Amino acid sequence: MRNYLLAGLLTLGICSSCQSDKKLTDYVNPFLGTATLWEKADLGYERHWKTRTWGAEVFPGSSLPNAMVQLSPVTMYRSGAGYQYEDTLIYGFSHTNKGHWNLLHFPILPVTENFSPSDFCSGYSHDNESAAPGYYQVFLKRYGVNAELTSTLRCAYHKYTFPDDADKKLLIDITRTNNPVRDYSIRQEDDYTFSGNQDAEGNIRFYAVSNYKIKDIINLKDSEREVYVVNYADSKGGKPLEVKIGFSFVSVENAKKNLEAEMLDKNFNQVRGEATKTWEELLSKIQVEGGTEREKGIFYSCLYRSFLWPALRSDVNGEYTDEQGKVCNNGFRYYTNPSFWDDYRNKLILLGMISPDVTTDVIKSITDKGEKSNGYMPTFFHGDHASTFVAGSWLRGIRDFDLNRAYQLLLKNATVPGKGGRPYLDEYIAQGWIAEKDTTNVPTWDEYKAAVTKTIEYAYDDYATALIADELGDTANRDLLMQRSGNYKNLFDPSTGFWRGKIADGSWIKDFDPYYPYFAYMYREANAWQSLFFAPHDPEGMIKLYPSEAAVEAKLDSLFTEPWRNYEVHNLTGFIGNYCHGNQPDHSVPYTYYFIGKQEKSQAMLDSIMNHYYDMGKEHLAYSGMDDAGEMSAWYVFNAMGIYTYSPADPEYIVSVPLFDKVHFTLDSQTTFTITRQGTGRKIKDITYDGQKVDGWFISHDLLRQGKELVITTE
Repeated sequence: MRNYLLAGLLTLGICSSCQSDKKLTDYVNPFLGTATLWEKADLGYERHWKTRTWGAEVFPGSSLPNAMVQLSPVTMYRSGAGYQYEDTLIYGFSHTNKGHWNLLHFPILPVTENFSPSDFCSGYSHDNESAAPGYYQVFLKRYGVNAELTSTLRCAYHKYTFPDDADKKLLIDITRTNNPVRDYSIRQEDDYTFSGNQDAEGNIRFYAVSNYKIKDIINLKDSEREVYVVNYADSKGGKPLEVKIGFSFVSVENAKKNLEAEMLDKNFNQVRGEATKTWEELLSKIQVEGGTEREKGIFYSCLYRSFLWPALRSDVNGEYTDEQGKVCNNGFRYYTNPSFWDDYRNKLILLGMISPDVTTDVIKSITDKGEKSNGYMPTFFHGDHASTFVAGSWLRGIRDFDLNRAYQLLLKNATVPGKGGRPYLDEYIAQGWIAEKDTTNVPTWDEYKAAVTKTIEYAYDDYATALIADELGDTANRDLLMQRSGNYKNLFDPSTGFWRGKIADGSWIKDFDPYYPYFAYMYREANAWQSLFFAPHDPEGMIKLYPSEAAVEAKLDSLFTEPWRNYEVHNLTGFIGNYCHGNQPDHSVPYTYYFIGKQEKSQAMLDSIMNHYYDMGKEHLAYSGMDDAGEMSAWYVFNAMGIYTYSPADPEYIVSVPLFDKVHFTLDSQTTFTITRQGTGRKIKDITYDGQKVDGWFISHDLLRQGKELVITTE
């Protein structure tokens, strides 16, 4: 395995002599993250399975920030975002995407002749493929068609240049997405328009207008597949086929309104230009000086990737379909749920810093969902981290939502066991920890309680909810939840120095191997090493669990030097020792060195991670693991700037050494603060803000909102 630990101790090369004239969008590479890791040097183990490891699972296609439409090629279904760089065939261009093995609504593909319902995909080459924020292009070899795609918030624009002598056709693969398709329909509205729906993790409606007259729409079936084909009349010739499609999760009528409002009267270059402008404005909220071109490329690609999810689900008229299936209009934009287990750590805070209006409406959306379902705030996959999102947003000054309504849902999550709330909450309340099954020889992929991870994360969620209780004057629940926030200590085993599972009688699980990775036994997607040192609300108390600071240092050193034991798992890649950057559970662990007076050791790890784990593989297009709706990307953005959301519920940031000489950060389009690095070392000598010394390692959000200069002096 490559010695990334030693590499991290070296000073990263910093250019530079001149300012670039490039637009910030020119630095973004939408293909970054689309490749998969295969080699032992990158994975950290020998690959024997024929199936691929999980990559970043991101898509290269067109989208606007937090849009309804993500228009992107599909090279494989049920494979994350549907696109893997090493694939050689394109099955269609889908219109929704997240990167979590779901969505991919309404895939379509331009075709000519000689295809069947089960054989229509086209080969392509990366030599004739390109992408930029709000734009994607590829040449489909099978049909000789050059495809260009761009989009608005709720609409897609397809431009297909066919061979002059070919009849133009559009294949609609309407029975397929990453999810089971429950229902679908398609019908011709008039000579140039067709519409319909596809119900698969959301019932999407579409209204499509073409620039060629529709001859007919036919249904084709064979023994394997069913598709529809739109045939265009008198369509030979050089003029491209252009199809503008409006989408809605409410009605075909609303899809039409969205199309009329956003795209119908515009040409392709106008829409693409507006998309570029939108992204340029967002990216310009953070402007950097210094650093290498490579570092800037990774930085702005990660910043771009951080703003694709949550996704819009309401229409231009404000209507949306709520949790009860009713059409509503409550005066805010309705969004999908965030990926709370992942992006609560950093991405959701970055979203609020740059797009507080989106954050406000996301909180209104999840509150609406909770009130209309079972009274619990929505959760995602594992944990209950909407509490962190709401607390961290409110305490950073985002106030245009009803905090009490959100709090009532979060309080129920924390205190009332029930379906839709925290799993195994009754155990957690009764004894302060969750028991795990007493068993042996657990296969990595078996599903259990993930009891250790749940216990320590519930403790942090209790802390976040307590912060809200304090804001609202609910002192009784504040005190209760603050007391419970210490529950992370209950599964710490001083004899091993690890957080360790207990069985129901309170004794430690005997079949304990800290190196063995689990999907959900004791730990969620981690081993015991990767589950160390998680108490972001109480790092000092966490340190005191060990006999001395020297013991903490030894444990941390071992985490980063004890080699991975060659376990082969889909979702754990990219190791420094047993630290795994390819999954989220240990992303805050490198900062633990700060709390024992060893900041420079943290920085060595941060430098190594930033330098090695974001453009990996032979094409330099792979992340070390899943982006998880922007969490991995936001980790890089924050650390490259020199601040990080160590405890995202708290309105403050831990300070590290930036990659760049200077960073200009515009908060909510109003206030610009500056981060300046003085010196070329990686050990922090001094931190000042507006000329005043900052005590400790943290800078508050309130200070940054003053729009002054944060100076980080190194030696």
